[in-house]
Amino acid sequence: MSDRVVEVHDLRKNYGDVEAVRGISFHVDHGEVFAMLGPNGAGKTTTTEILEGYRIRSAGEVSVLGHDPAKRERSLKERVGIVLQSTGIDPFLTVTETIEMYAGYYPSRRPTDEVIEVVGLAEKRDTRVNKLSGGQQRRLDVAIALAGDPELLFLDEPTTGFDPNARRNAWEVVKNLISIGKTVFLTTHFMDEAQYLADRVVVIAGGLIVAEGPPASIAGREQMRTRIRFRLPNGAPDPDPRVRRLPDGTSELQVEANETTKTVHDLTGWAVDHGFELEAFEITLPTLEDVYLQLTGAEVGT
Repeated sequence: MSDRVVEVHDLRKNYGDVEAVRGISFHVDHGEVFAMLGPNGAGKTTTTEILEGYRIRSAGEVSVLGHDPAKRERSLKERVGIVLQSTGIDPFLTVTETIEMYAGYYPSRRPTDEVIEVVGLAEKRDTRVNKLSGGQQRRLDVAIALAGDPELLFLDEPTTGFDPNARRNAWEVVKNLISIGKTVFLTTHFMDEAQYLADRVVVIAGGLIVAEGPPASIAGREQMRTRIRFRLPNGAPDPDPRVRRLPDGTSELQVEANETTKTVHDLTGWAVDHGFELEAFEITLPTLEDVYLQLTGAEVGT
């Protein structure tokens, strides 16, 4: 089996005079979680739908599991699972009946009970779809995608509607899928989700890829400025001329990443020498969200 599950070269998509995707290239390796991030209108959904075979590209080369998705071959569809942003499921079927129905469309399938356990719906197996909560219905969407035991899963914002605990459980489901050899193409608006799950991230804006790499180092994240915050006693002088006093009473100092250790040493040494306590001392490294906002200028969640 090739290590490249998805290969995209110079992909373009026009809608009349509007070029939504402007010549992007990337690949997805076997057994990884690949996340695509981008604000609305960036070209993220268009790109994903081209890979899924729902939309025809204007130019470029695309290969998914060795197939051109534009041909919509059954031999490709049998190997792919998709979780769309919204789906239409018969509301009067039970969870078990729904999964059984969709599994019947595939030549190979995962056991229904196993799928139900994986998505955390064991207690709802005999519940009708219209009696499930929004988060539970989203889990059922994931179960449907898993029913045919696909090699590649497209998860389009799969935890939308989940409460924080359910989101964490869903993340573990994705991790478990990787452990059994699946490959996941994930689109999400949650930066913590991409940071926790993804092996590699692509950020798309204005139809172009503006950054690509592991979440920890994408766009030079490991070199971005570190934020140091603390609270000084009343009347205490600033320990460093770069300190900025904040409205909430704390002090903030931003330094280059390679200066963090020395700065912390200097601050704590100053506090000990002057008999002060640096309360609520906190060192914050740049997050994937910081990088995303810097690259796209978008508001998280758009």
